[in-house]
Amino acid sequence: MQAQCDLARLGWGPFFQQQLSIEEWEEALPARVAGLNRHILGLVTENGPVQAAVPGSWYTGGPEDVPTVGDWLLLDRRTSQPVRLLERKSFLHRRAAGREAKIQALAANIDTLFIVTSCNDDFNPSRIERYLTLAMGSGVTPVLVITKADLVADADEFIGRAKAIRQDLDVCVLNALDAGSAAVLENWCGKGQTLALAGSSGVGKSTLVNTLQGEHIQSTGAIREHDARGRHTTTGRSLHMLPSGAVLIDTPGIRELQLADVGQGLASAFDDIEQLAAGCRFNDCTHDHESGCAVQAAVLSGELELRRLENYRKIRAEQQHNALSVAEKRDKARKFGKMCRNAVAMQRKKRLR
Repeated sequence: MQAQCDLARLGWGPFFQQQLSIEEWEEALPARVAGLNRHILGLVTENGPVQAAVPGSWYTGGPEDVPTVGDWLLLDRRTSQPVRLLERKSFLHRRAAGREAKIQALAANIDTLFIVTSCNDDFNPSRIERYLTLAMGSGVTPVLVITKADLVADADEFIGRAKAIRQDLDVCVLNALDAGSAAVLENWCGKGQTLALAGSSGVGKSTLVNTLQGEHIQSTGAIREHDARGRHTTTGRSLHMLPSGAVLIDTPGIRELQLADVGQGLASAFDDIEQLAAGCRFNDCTHDHESGCAVQAAVLSGELELRRLENYRKIRAEQQHNALSVAEKRDKARKFGKMCRNAVAMQRKKRLR
């Protein structure tokens, strides 16, 4: 990370500026989260990098109330301690793996999500649709990046398969090892733009980070030949400044992407099914067995792929279940936080008597 960097280069803009009062602008120092190691934040400011601990009181809410990579904070200029977490313009998150219903933050304040897959068996339309749902539900522009174009005879085949998922989807096919090939991404890599990479292990995310950065900053690993999968070479989220002027956030390979709170993203990613559903006889049609189902009729006529409908129904059921579970846990956490704050306030009153 550079010793000094202007705020605009870090992604600062009017959305964040308008959240500050005149007093805060004079007394506080904007800082962007570049890394997180347990409760210690790696931050970058216009004066250079600093470290700070997350205030304990910030943990009394939900996981979404704790800073993650890409967030903007205000620091006390004298102590460099966090004062306030600024409102996010976008927030990538998923339901955490395991039985416990809680949100896991992936990155914040992203402009573009590069959904990375490759020209081999990793290319999975249903998984791509999950990432599209995640991006569109988070207010982030998705771009599908298909790597390893140098290893196949006809890379255009994968473009056709991608466009079959969504005709207006931006698709870039490239060789992640070649800077000239990766130049097709420059439209999204302007100064102050914040990018994030997401995709399975072994698709070339770390290689692409190195190529865009122009130096070797991420380790890379080989993939297994029998299933085209790779080992995790990135184990934590990290923020990188690209020569183009953009900010890039890399994420570990995600094998399981459980979605929650992405209802709008589901409607956007599967807008063709949503439009067909308007013609169903019943408003609560599940598009499974009901008579007069316009969606099933589209499948029978060949207008809609059965795989896409099945994936839509799977994600919708998962989203509804996860959203309810997470909402219940969030409500419980907030009530507990309120109880703790009331207890502290009562103790203060007793000491003042």
